[in-house]
Amino acid sequence: MRIVVAGAGIGGLSAALALHQRGFEVQVFETARELEPLGVGINLLPHAMLELERLGMLGELLPLGVQTAELCYFNRHGQLIWREPRGLHAGYPVPQLSVHRGELQRALLDTVRRRLGADAVRTGMHLEAVASTGPRGVDLEVLDRARGKLGRERGDLLVGADGIHSTVRRQFYPGEGPPSWSGNLLWRATSRAPLFLTGRSMFMAGWRPQKFVAYPIREADAEGRCLINWIAELDRRETGMPGRDDWNRRGTTSAFLPAFEAWRFRWLDIPALIRGADEVFEFPMVDRDPLPRWTFERVTLLGDAAHPMYPVGSNGASQAILDAAALARALAEESDPDRALSRYEAERRPATAQIVLSNRRHGPERVLDLAEERAPNGFARAEDVFAPGELEGIAVRYKQIAGFDPERLRARS
Repeated sequence: MRIVVAGAGIGGLSAALALHQRGFEVQVFETARELEPLGVGINLLPHAMLELERLGMLGELLPLGVQTAELCYFNRHGQLIWREPRGLHAGYPVPQLSVHRGELQRALLDTVRRRLGADAVRTGMHLEAVASTGPRGVDLEVLDRARGKLGRERGDLLVGADGIHSTVRRQFYPGEGPPSWSGNLLWRATSRAPLFLTGRSMFMAGWRPQKFVAYPIREADAEGRCLINWIAELDRRETGMPGRDDWNRRGTTSAFLPAFEAWRFRWLDIPALIRGADEVFEFPMVDRDPLPRWTFERVTLLGDAAHPMYPVGSNGASQAILDAAALARALAEESDPDRALSRYEAERRPATAQIVLSNRRHGPERVLDLAEERAPNGFARAEDVFAPGELEGIAVRYKQIAGFDPERLRARS
């Protein structure tokens, strides 16, 4: 069976590796002519790391990032709301990894080319349309951007892993319109700065209209400094949603730094961290409504093409990797491709729809909003603000929704 994957992002490349491991022929088409290590940091949660371990990738990935030891929530005054262990420190069979997105993509790409062949990923090839699909396969119109030539490709199956602006998704949902905007803008960057907290901590501070997230994505140097990924988030509904051409554009710290100027905590100087960035990128915080259907005969969706979600709970890339594993497993275990695609969708579509909706309600980050509502001027002890077990209950419920509660993963491993 020849499977065509549209998109060489984290989901598409993970799918290529998982499908190849199961014995399928895979061809990846990527619109970009050059796959450069762009972007900033992401987190790979233990359920995704377990799938990457099964692909034999941990030896290559672990040296690229930092194994996260804990996740902490603080209010806007820098007071601790909740701290929980993560990864190996929480009893998972595999680590949680904080890593530069571009380096992760490059490692996956190099592995695909090494295992599947140098031509397994063809760049500068834009999927224009699904010309036809049926029980015998799928015909595609693909534009060779270098030559400006439109050609035909055929596969037994197409996986649309072409992101939030997916051509594949738009063909089957032409009237869907633009993604849904939360009203918030994100400014993302990396800065080289001293370690904070444990040196392997990820933290979130503030509340919904104004939030800051940071975590190290490379090991510290001899001077105790490391590369820290950070995200500043502000409500910008009064300015309106940026046009698509303004996404992932370079931003300026003057657009958001004044709002964080007073955030100098005992354990971290946030304004100094912001000023230490070489460049800043601006994004709208968007998602899309869950779909009633992913699969159309021999075409299916994966990753952000299927279920783009708010960057809450560090789940976007991890869920794409889980999609890839589920798709490869279904196709390998079912003799009928149509039945396999139905099984894949039945497993993944409801699960990811639940995460999309939970993230709209702020997922585990609800603890920030609750702290602000109940104690806007701060508190001496979180125990005076939250009922016994309340914070732990919020954390556990989200792990169950997102599929990475420790007991389930230990059983799967």
